[in-house]
Amino acid sequence: MIPESWLSDRCGAVEVSGVRKVFELGKSLKNPVNLSIGQPHFDVPEPVKAAAKAAIDAGHNGYTVTQGIPELIAAVRADVAARFPGQERDVLVTSGTSGGLLLALLATVNPGDAIVTADPYFVAYPNLAALTGGRLVTVDTYPDFRLDPNTFADAITPRTKVVLISTPSNPTGAVVDAAAQKALAELCRARGVLLVSDEIYRAFHYETAPLSPASHDPNVLVIEGFGKTYGMTGWRLGWAHGPKRLIQEMAKLQQFTFVCAPSVVQHAGAAAMDYDVSGIVADYRRKRDLLVSGLKDDYEFVVPGGAFYLFPKAPWGTGTEFVTEAIGHNLLVIPGGVFSRRDTHLRISYAAADETLHRGIEVLRELARR
Repeated sequence: MIPESWLSDRCGAVEVSGVRKVFELGKSLKNPVNLSIGQPHFDVPEPVKAAAKAAIDAGHNGYTVTQGIPELIAAVRADVAARFPGQERDVLVTSGTSGGLLLALLATVNPGDAIVTADPYFVAYPNLAALTGGRLVTVDTYPDFRLDPNTFADAITPRTKVVLISTPSNPTGAVVDAAAQKALAELCRARGVLLVSDEIYRAFHYETAPLSPASHDPNVLVIEGFGKTYGMTGWRLGWAHGPKRLIQEMAKLQQFTFVCAPSVVQHAGAAAMDYDVSGIVADYRRKRDLLVSGLKDDYEFVVPGGAFYLFPKAPWGTGTEFVTEAIGHNLLVIPGGVFSRRDTHLRISYAAADETLHRGIEVLRELARR
């Protein structure tokens, strides 16, 4: 045993992921119905795999420039320019979306600064705040998970440095509507606060076209990624785009932390930019509808507009109590308290085969009607 004095204070401030705890529990179950993992169930598309293999064979196995290989930077710049015409947005290839978020907060947050976000929130947000010395301030969005710019305005103080939103959201699947995006961008500009938009699930919109608050202000920082869209979560590839000065500082910090995104994967990412995922997205919308139809008579929830999660209210007990019982029935889902100050809901991932979804629906119905 090492002395506790060897460990930094930040180790105590960062919590073990509640999602990982469920994954560990799942290892002890035989053939569990796994609706817990936030990872696409489809394989990496063949052209993307081929590009990675070709990069290895061509010897592209060393460091790259911090900003990203020219081919990928060019593809990302073209994509950003098409979506945000007239803006001068710089880009940075990052080691996953989480890497981009960490760099963004390291570049902007001083100890004691506040980061305002919606509750429910992505599980990493409180811990990223702790790592960077910031303080997470949450804005309650129950029961419909809609972002109200007025409540965000009330939460902003002179110590607020960043407003951090996720659209579509993990864990709720909620999409920030166009009016709220515009109002939040205007609010942050007026208050002199950086708006960071986590758009890793941008491809997964089911009722509306993807929108970004960056459309309303070139100073909005956007974090995007390849992992969810192309089933390559373990490959660790994302990108950020926003104001040049901020991107430059993030790139400087990346030099001494991640160094660069994985070299081979960057070549795969350049190929992925040309791959059409509309069929994948349509299939996930169908899966969402299957889950919604199967649970609507027994659970209270808001139909998600994006991502691949349903966030229903537990039909009895706390979220943790309900999930504990579900695990006892060989079903893996995540208690809502992992993503929230409340422990009233649970997160169900429908990134799974249809057979698994049908089995999960059956167990969830039985548990609700017990």
